[in-house]
Amino acid sequence: MIDINESVMQFLLAFVVVGPLLGAVAALLPAPPGLKGKSPEQAVLRHGVTVTGAILIAAIVLALGFDHAHASKMQATTDISWIPALDVRIHLGIDGISLPLVVLTALLTFLCALYSYFKPPAGGSPKAFVALLLLLESGTLASFAVLDLLLFFLAFEMVLIPMYFLIARWGGEGRTRAAWKFILFTLLGSVVMLLGLLLIGIKAGTFDMVALATDNGRSLTASVQVIAVLAIGLGLAVKTPMWPLHSWLPDAHTAAPTVGSVLLAGVLLKMGTYGFVRILLPIAPHGFHTFAPYLAAFAVVGIIYGSLACLALAKRGAKGDLKRLIAYSSVGHMGFVLLGIATMTPTGVNGALFANIAHGLITGLLFFLVGALKDRTGTTDLDTLAEETGAALYGKAPRLGGLLAFGAVASLGLPGLAGFWGEMLALFGAFKPAADLSRPAYLTFMAIGAFGTLLTAAYMLIVVRRVCMGGVEQEVPALADVRGYEFAAWTPLVALTVVAGLWPRALLGLTDPAVHQLLAGGHR
Repeated sequence: MIDINESVMQFLLAFVVVGPLLGAVAALLPAPPGLKGKSPEQAVLRHGVTVTGAILIAAIVLALGFDHAHASKMQATTDISWIPALDVRIHLGIDGISLPLVVLTALLTFLCALYSYFKPPAGGSPKAFVALLLLLESGTLASFAVLDLLLFFLAFEMVLIPMYFLIARWGGEGRTRAAWKFILFTLLGSVVMLLGLLLIGIKAGTFDMVALATDNGRSLTASVQVIAVLAIGLGLAVKTPMWPLHSWLPDAHTAAPTVGSVLLAGVLLKMGTYGFVRILLPIAPHGFHTFAPYLAAFAVVGIIYGSLACLALAKRGAKGDLKRLIAYSSVGHMGFVLLGIATMTPTGVNGALFANIAHGLITGLLFFLVGALKDRTGTTDLDTLAEETGAALYGKAPRLGGLLAFGAVASLGLPGLAGFWGEMLALFGAFKPAADLSRPAYLTFMAIGAFGTLLTAAYMLIVVRRVCMGGVEQEVPALADVRGYEFAAWTPLVALTVVAGLWPRALLGLTDPAVHQLLAGGHR
C-alpha cells in the first residue's frame, strides 16, 4: 500500500468510471493529422489501447492506495446530489468486494484493446468498435463503483447496447439471432429488477446502498423483502446466468467475436453475482434467507447441467463447438458462485467472490485461445480441430497447445491454480450454512456440487486429449504458434491465475473483512 491523499483517490475512482465514456466520445471524432499514423483506422485502435491503458494504470494506483487494513470501509468516496426530488445521488466508492472486480475489468478491457490493435475485428468500423468497447468498460466499472440503487440500474443497463452491437456487427454465424436473444432476455430481467429496486427505495425512503446495508432490512417488512428479493433476484439471475435462465449465453458466446466473448464471460456475468452480494444479502437479509435454499438448488442443477452439456459437446462425432462448450462451462462455474452466496456465510461468500475473479481470468484466457485457434484453422468445431491439428496441437504449435492445456486444468480446479479456491470455499460454506438454513439440504447440495467438479475434470481432459493430443495421424499444414501480441495479451492472465492459486490470501485478505461487515449489517 502507498499513502495517497483521499481527494486523489476520489479523482482516480471518478476517472476510472468516467474516463472510458469520454474516450468513447473522442473515438468518434476525427483524429488529429499527427496522430493518424499509417491510417485513421490504426489511429482509433491505438486510441482504444491508450484509453484502456490509462484506466488500467489508474485502477492499479487505486488498488495500491487502498487501505487494506480497513478493507470493509468504503474508500475513495464521492457523494453528490443528482436528482433531489428522488434523492438520487452520484455516490461512488469501493471496498474489498468491489476493488478486485474494478481491477479485473480494467485489465481485461485493456488486453482486449491490445489484442484488437494487432488483430482488428473484420466487418465494421474501427471507430464504432472502439467506442462500443469503451462504453462497455464504463458501464461495467460504474456497476462495481456506484452506491445508489438507481445509478446501479442505469450502469447495469448501460452495457447492453454495446454488447448487442459487438455481437450483431462483429460476430460470426447466427450473430443477429444471438444478439437479439441476449438483449431480450436481459431487458426483460431488468424490467422486473427495476420494480424491486424502486420498491426498496420507496419503502426505505432512500436509494443509498450504504445506508440501506447499514439498516440491514430493519426498515423493510418481511413481505417487502421477499417481493424485492424475488424481483431483483430474477434480473440478476438472468445476467449471472442461473439455470434455467441461461439459454441466451451459449448462443451469445458462440456468435460473439473473441473480445466480446472475453468481456462477456470475464466481467459482464460478474455484474449479476455482484448484485446478489452488494444489494440482496445486506439490504434484504430476511427475504434472501427465504429464497437461499432455492437459489442453492438452482445453482447445483446448473453445475450438473453445464457439465453434462459440456460432456455431450466433447464427445467425438457430437458436432461440438469449442466456444459453445466453454460457454456451457460458465453456467457450471457460476453455479458454484451462486452456491457460495446462497450459504449466507463468510466462507461461502468469500468463495463466491474468489470464484468470480478466477472465472474471469481463466475463461477470459480460454476464449482468447479459442479465438486464436479459429484464426488459424477457420473453425471451432472439435472434430474438425482434431483433424486440422493432426496428431497433436502440441507438435504443431507447442506453446498454443500448452496454454490451452493450462487453461483447461485451471478451469477444472487444479490445486495451486486460481480455479481451486473459489469452488472449495463454496463447498465448505455449504457444509455449514448460515443458522436456520437446512443443513441436510445443503449437505446434499455440497455432494452434488462436488460431483460436478468430477464432471468438469472429465470434459476438460477430453478436450485436451482431442485437441492437444489428437489421435489422427495425417499430414496437416503447420500452425503458427503464439505470436508476440498474443503473448502480451495472455501472459497477465496466466500469471495472475498462478499467483491467485498460490497466494489466495492476496484476494481473500481484501474480501473477508468486507464480507463479514456486509453480513453483519453493512458499512458503518
